[in-house]
Amino acid sequence: MIIIGIAGGTASGKSTVVRKIIEKFQSGEVAVLPQDSYYKDSSHIPPEQRSKINFDEPAAIEWPLLVNHLKKLKAGRAVEVPTYSYLTCTRQPETIHVEPRDVVIVEGILVLNDPELRNMMDVKVFVDADADDRLIRLIARDCIERGRTPEMVISRYQEVLKPMHCQYIEPSKRFADLIVPQGGANTVAMRLLTDYIESRLGKV
Repeated sequence: MIIIGIAGGTASGKSTVVRKIIEKFQSGEVAVLPQDSYYKDSSHIPPEQRSKINFDEPAAIEWPLLVNHLKKLKAGRAVEVPTYSYLTCTRQPETIHVEPRDVVIVEGILVLNDPELRNMMDVKVFVDADADDRLIRLIARDCIERGRTPEMVISRYQEVLKPMHCQYIEPSKRFADLIVPQGGANTVAMRLLTDYIESRLGKV
């Protein structure tokens, strides 16, 4: 098993990089553990206060559970990955069954911040993107998927996302083995990454 960590700013193109890796391999060869699935449950917090939750700081993530699940997969055991609703800011009763695979991707803005998790990764990737490009993608995504207005997205970006990016996400770039500018559109970086994975799996 090879464990790949893929970090980067919000709307930097991490999901595209993950998709490109999955497309390169056979069905059932790649499993994904999204950091977003491991946000701490906020059902005990009054609904009117949940909108103030800072999702862009390490304290928002249940790291021990994510590390535990990764250890189980490495030991050959399946896990039940939690699901999280951004609409209600609560963990859902449904889980996603994930079996051990040859390639396990841990993806999320903060996955290079936790030392224990980082030390379990065979290769660490940071997806880099211009701040303006990320903001444009963020507005489009949050308005469609999370029911926010452009004004809400911009306000949250200025008050939370940008300072958290500078404090936590951008500094984690120094831990990366590979920095991928332009995300999945960077064909050279994607080729280097997938070739490396194949070599580790003994496919070349």
